[in-house]
Amino acid sequence: MRMLIRIIAILALPAIFLVTHGDSFAARGWLLYTLCEDPRLYCITVRRGETWQSLFPDPEKRDAVMRINRMNTQLWSGIRIAVPRDLYNINVMDYTPFPPYRGFSGTKMIVYSPALNAWAAYGPTGNIIRWGPASSGQNWCPDLGRPCHTPSGNFRIYEKRGPGCASTKFPKPYGGAPMPYCMFFKGGFAMHGSNGVPGYNASHGCIRLFLEDAEWLNREFIEIGTQVIILPYPLNRYAQLNDANNSDNDDNDDDSDDVIVDINQLDFG
Repeated sequence: MRMLIRIIAILALPAIFLVTHGDSFAARGWLLYTLCEDPRLYCITVRRGETWQSLFPDPEKRDAVMRINRMNTQLWSGIRIAVPRDLYNINVMDYTPFPPYRGFSGTKMIVYSPALNAWAAYGPTGNIIRWGPASSGQNWCPDLGRPCHTPSGNFRIYEKRGPGCASTKFPKPYGGAPMPYCMFFKGGFAMHGSNGVPGYNASHGCIRLFLEDAEWLNREFIEIGTQVIILPYPLNRYAQLNDANNSDNDDNDDDSDDVIVDINQLDFG
């Protein structure tokens, strides 16, 4: 009987893992597949002892490869990453997953896609100005006991702070997690800098950015009132439950502008 229980437990572990992390890793797998299929790139498998620094000693080239792979976290043995074939003449803007032009609007806009793990900043004329990697809310947060997807919709920045910004909730129970250059767009949800952008969705709901991107957005681009569009997740089976939980648990939520946005409805020109 004990042996049967152990077998059932062992078989259940992968199922539990897929339920709690499946959406995030499915998105990462899809992203890696598209990168490896790009003729401008080739994919390598990281070997034991290899690091970002040892593989790409030049800081600018290393940063470019990290951005293409949407991650600034430590590499590990067996992980696959995409590398430009012409690394010496790389322009990161050539690798944006977003359309270069969205049509004239007269206003600034940030678009974030949890499926692409990337954001784009569009200027008033409709041209893309900059893009970068990001990581949003994961499928399931064990410490909260619920899904913690970042809410999809159409929002506006209502507050931003400097490099000393920190969470008042996480890690539980006292908070204190760094959120440098935070930019709040809905209740407690913010975009902010982080050294934990792993190439898939892994946060409690905030949108983690490369630190230099968060600083640029905070100081050079975003103003109070700047529009932020969060696109839906690729496998959005927990979105309704997550939105309900978020509205119950965020004291500062304002759902009046929480409009679900379909990427096909956006005017990219």
